[in-house]
Amino acid sequence: MRLPPTAKNWISLAGATIAVIALFMILFLFAVTVILEEQAAYLGLVVFILLPAVMLAGLILIPIGMVLESRRAKQTHEKPGWPTVDLNDPRHRNAAFIFVAGTAVFLFISAVGSYQAFHFTESTYFCGQMCHAVMEPEAVAHAGGPHARVDCVACHVGPGVDWYVRSKISGLYQVWAVATSSYPRPIPTPIEELRPARDTCEQCHWPEQFYSYRYRERSYFLAEPDNPRWDLGLTLKVGNPHPAIGFEEGIHWHINPKVHIEYAPTDHSRMEIAWVRFTNLETGEVRVYREEGYDEADLEVRVMDCMDCHNRPAHQYLSPNVFIDKAMIAGTISPELPGIKALALELSVREYENREEAMAALRRGIEEYYRTEHPQIMQESPQVVEQAIVTLQDSFSRNIFPYMRARWDVYPDHSGHLEFPGCFRCHNDRHATETGEVIRMDCVICHDINSQGFRDEMEFAPIGVSLEFRHPVDIGDAWRDALCSDCHGI
Repeated sequence: MRLPPTAKNWISLAGATIAVIALFMILFLFAVTVILEEQAAYLGLVVFILLPAVMLAGLILIPIGMVLESRRAKQTHEKPGWPTVDLNDPRHRNAAFIFVAGTAVFLFISAVGSYQAFHFTESTYFCGQMCHAVMEPEAVAHAGGPHARVDCVACHVGPGVDWYVRSKISGLYQVWAVATSSYPRPIPTPIEELRPARDTCEQCHWPEQFYSYRYRERSYFLAEPDNPRWDLGLTLKVGNPHPAIGFEEGIHWHINPKVHIEYAPTDHSRMEIAWVRFTNLETGEVRVYREEGYDEADLEVRVMDCMDCHNRPAHQYLSPNVFIDKAMIAGTISPELPGIKALALELSVREYENREEAMAALRRGIEEYYRTEHPQIMQESPQVVEQAIVTLQDSFSRNIFPYMRARWDVYPDHSGHLEFPGCFRCHNDRHATETGEVIRMDCVICHDINSQGFRDEMEFAPIGVSLEFRHPVDIGDAWRDALCSDCHGI
């Protein structure tokens, strides 16, 4: 088998060499990923994106060299006409065989590589690990959340070609921002032009699926010397207690297919809502609730969907209050350590420049406190103090990221009302219709309190009855006139 004379040049030979080496490297590394089941993000990048690009560049050099060689030859010979292909000529037949066979092999490899590249760029590995510290907070929060087994693209892109193309175009700017280190810290939310939740969330969670009441128990440790524990039992009125009634009441009434709710926020984070419009799609009834001092004509009107309450469904950063309480309930931070809740809280809410500084400060703060204030504990139970330090460092690392300035207080969670206004953005007795009807600020709309109190003085409610909330610290009736987040939103 002979090659065309024009292929005998250094450019074409170099291109062929590059393409062959890249091909063998692709086959070798692909075998590594299959046999050893390697899932490293960079290995996928090399196998399915970088090496195929190198191989394609090598293949392109082959015809470029042939064209340049042909032009060089024409300078000394008569200009030939159009090339002819004669399969009876062994040289033409060999060249045609090489071209057809090579093209078929290349197209097959390209098809497999393109398929693998598509799935690789759609994987959680690619989204969460390729950009180092940029996406580390989101990747860590996602891995520890309820949607850990749901790929990023299932929510951020969803099905369909149009949104896939949009995401790739948006990705070009993101690549540039990472390469030039021009991305904001922290990454701002809500995400601009995010696909409507009805197109993504409802692939798994659909309004017609009935959700009944849910019972939840929550425990809180007070920041006092003896770390008193306050327990609270709640019945969350997610839907109606009777499935036959459907979505006539309950928290998920907001996404009832029979109603249409619009609202107008006054700020980018949607923490303040000035205007709400309710439309009954069956009867045509419309009610508009306004808060004094705002003109909705100057505001952006949004259609309410899942993300307006569940705005942190997969990337939730727990506050120090929450992750410290969780560790104390689990016993990995011993509630028997005097003042540990207040101390851990004080150390965790501080701002640090980087993770190393934070880890050192957490260890130093706890060791110094118990060495000076409770030396007998450091002498008798140093392992208990050490476990508290390690647990606090681990919880801090999974929820607070100093480099990216990503932490709970810059990412409001609208699904509650303890640390952020949440439900009280609308349910605050300030949004009223022209007839005086208000969106009520009433606890029992969303939940009943079944039990509450310290461990040795619990009070319980009869079935179907809600206790009146009792604040664990005696503050009189102040809790009635203020939002929970006014005090608890550290």
